[in-house]
Amino acid sequence: MREKVEKVIAVIRPAIQADAGDIELIDVDETTGVVTVELQGACVTCPASTQTLKAGIERIMKDRVDGVTEVIEINSVGMSESPVSL
Repeated sequence: MREKVEKVIAVIRPAIQADAGDIELIDVDETTGVVTVELQGACVTCPASTQTLKAGIERIMKDRVDGVTEVIEINSVGMSESPVSL
């Protein structure tokens, strides 16, 4: 499943990059079908990023990869963008 998700991201990445953003695959949970991504660049501050994620990326992912149930953004699940140094 991860390989298929990576291929879909490779297809949609140019459209996201065209708007000065990017997308990085963080995790694919094959048990639950949840794909975790990190939106980067202009996507971080874009007010339409949630719409892009759900109506764009998630819809495409569900259509093209059997078993995908949801696409979530890493910062929406309470994780920081980078590790904290102590």
